[in-house]
Amino acid sequence: MTSMMNGDSNGTVKGTWPDKFALPVMAWLAVGLAVFHLWYALDTTLPATQLRPIHLVWVLVLILLRFPSVPAGHSLYTPLRLMDVLLALGILWAGWVTATFDHSSIDHLRYGLNASQQFAGALLLVMVLECTRRAVGWEMALIGTVFLVYSLAGHLLPEVIANRGFSFERVLRFQVFTTEGIFGAPLGIAASTVFLFVLFGAFLEVTGAGRFFIDLAYAAAGKYRGGPAKAAVLASAGMGSISGSAIANAATSGAFTIPMMKRLGYQPKQAAGIEAAASTGGQIMPPIMGAGAFIMAEYTNTPYSTIVAVAIAPAALYFIGVLLSVHLMAAKLGLKGMDKTPPLRDTLVFGFHFIVPLVLITALLLMNYSPARVGVVGCIAVLVAALLRAHTRPTLRVLFTGLKNGALMMLPISAACATAGIVVGALGQTGIGLEFTGFVVSLAGGHLWLALLLVALAALVLGLGLPVTAAYILLAVMAAPALGDLGVPVLVAHMVIFWLSQSSNVTPPVALAAFASAGIAGARPLSAAFEAFKLAKGLFILPLLMVYGDLIWVEGTSAGAYALSLAMALLVMMAFTFVLENRLFTRLHSMEAVALLGAIAMMLHPGLWSDCAGAALTLAVMAFNYRASLSSRL
Repeated sequence: MTSMMNGDSNGTVKGTWPDKFALPVMAWLAVGLAVFHLWYALDTTLPATQLRPIHLVWVLVLILLRFPSVPAGHSLYTPLRLMDVLLALGILWAGWVTATFDHSSIDHLRYGLNASQQFAGALLLVMVLECTRRAVGWEMALIGTVFLVYSLAGHLLPEVIANRGFSFERVLRFQVFTTEGIFGAPLGIAASTVFLFVLFGAFLEVTGAGRFFIDLAYAAAGKYRGGPAKAAVLASAGMGSISGSAIANAATSGAFTIPMMKRLGYQPKQAAGIEAAASTGGQIMPPIMGAGAFIMAEYTNTPYSTIVAVAIAPAALYFIGVLLSVHLMAAKLGLKGMDKTPPLRDTLVFGFHFIVPLVLITALLLMNYSPARVGVVGCIAVLVAALLRAHTRPTLRVLFTGLKNGALMMLPISAACATAGIVVGALGQTGIGLEFTGFVVSLAGGHLWLALLLVALAALVLGLGLPVTAAYILLAVMAAPALGDLGVPVLVAHMVIFWLSQSSNVTPPVALAAFASAGIAGARPLSAAFEAFKLAKGLFILPLLMVYGDLIWVEGTSAGAYALSLAMALLVMMAFTFVLENRLFTRLHSMEAVALLGAIAMMLHPGLWSDCAGAALTLAVMAFNYRASLSSRL
C-alpha cells in the first residue's frame, strides 16, 4: 500500500496535481503529529478524552493523504483525491465534536445524542473502518463492521449467539462518546506509549544505528558456521523488538541478510524462513516487544518492568531454538563461515555510542519509570548519541525524516487499535465476550490442554486477517478469562495469548513475514512459510511450558523450580530441533528420533519424575549420537 504514495525519499513530489498538494501536507502533518506526542509525553495534563480524539483524527487525516482509495492512473483518481480532502475536513469537525463532548453531563444519558453528535459519531465510525481498510487491509475492516452489525441486529440471530439488539444512537454513544469503543484502551496505549517507541525505532534507523547493529551481528557471528544466518537471527532479535513489526523488520533487515545467506549456500526458502522466524521473534524480545506488551501491562494491571523481566527467559529460549536450527542446517549443507567479516573492534569503535540508548531504556523500564517518559528519553538519547560523533551527526533533514517516518509507521497500528476498540466495545456492550468464555470452558470440558488448542486455533484464524496486536487484543478480551477459569494465572494466560498471536507471521497459508522474506529471497511463498513455521517452533512449544511448568515467574514460584523449568524448556527446545532437522552431531537414526519424541512427551508431562526421565533419555541420545559421529570420522 505504501507504493501508492507518489513521492520519493528526498521530498520530490511526482504524479498528478492533487499529490503535489497532498504529499507535502502529509509530510508536515506527520512531523507535527510526532512533535505533538513528544510534547504530550513531557506534559501529560491533556486528559485522555481529548488526547485520543486528537490522535485519531490526526491519524485518519494522514491515512487519507497517504493511502488513496484507488491507485494513481485510475480514471477516478483525481476526483477521489479531492473527495479525500473533503472527508479530512469532515473528520476534523467530527473530532472537534467528540473532543469537546461533556462527559460529566448526564443529558446524553437522559435524552440521547443530538443530531450533530450522531452525525459526527457515525462519520468517525465509518472513517475508522475505511481508513483501516486502506492502511491495514479489508479483513480488519470487515471484522469491525461485523461486530457493529452484531450490536445493532443481534436480536435477529439464533438464540445461541443473539443479544437484545441496541439502537443506532446507543451504539454510537457507546462506541464514540465513551472510552470503551474506538477511544478505548487499545487506542489510548497506542497514542500515549507505543507511538514514542515507534518514533525511537525510526530515529535509530535514520541515524544509522540500525545498520550498526546489523554490522555488529555480522562481526560477532559471521565467521562461524552459517555465520550470515546466525547474524541475521541476532540482528533481528534486536531490531525486531524496536521496529514493532515483524513484517517491517523482515523487509528491512532481510534486504541485507537474505542475499548474504544465499551467497553462503542456504537455499532461498531457508534464507527466507530464517529471516521470518527471527523477525517474528523480535516481537517477543524485551525490552519493547512491539505494541502488544504495553497493552498486556494495561490489561493485566502489571508493571511493564514485570512484563519485561518475565519475558526475557522465554524469548532467549526461542532464539536458542532458531540459532540451533540454523547451525544444524549449515552442518547438513556443509557450509562454513564468511571469509571476510567486519572487524568487531572497528565496528564497536564506529557505533558503540548507539548501544547507550538501548541500555538506558531497558534500565529505565526495569526501574518502573513511565513507559511514555522512557520513550521520550530514548528518542532524545539516540539523537544526543548521534550528535556526539561527527560521522553520525544528523542534519535537520535527517531529524525531519525521522519524525515523519515514525508518525507514518504508526498509521496502521493506530488504525488497527481503533478498529479493535470497536470489537472490544461490541463485546462489552452485548456481553458476547462472557458467552465466548463459557463456550470455550464448556467445549474444553475442563481440559486445559484442549482449551489451549482452541485458543491457538483462534489465534491462527484471527491472524489470517489481523495484525498481531489486534489479534492479541481480541483474544485477550475473549480467551484470557476462559484460561483463568481453568486455573491459569492472569499474567501467564496473557503471555500465552501474546505468543500465540505472533503465529500468523509464520504459519501457512497466510504467513505475512515469511511472504515478505520470500519476495526478497526469490523463494516460493508457501515453501518459505513452512520453513519459517518449522524454525519458529518455540511459539507453540514454549506457551505449553508456560502453563504446565514455571517458565513464567509468578508470585510463589521458588528459584529452584524456576531454574528446573528453564533447564527442561531448554532440553525440550533442543530435542524438538534435533528431530525437525533430523540431525544432532550426525544424522539421526530412526530409533534416536523416536527416543527423542518420547523424551519430549515425558518432559512436557507435569511431574518431577517424568521431567528427570525425559532429560536423562535426551542426554543419552545425545551421547549415543556423538559416539556415532566419532565412529563415522574414523
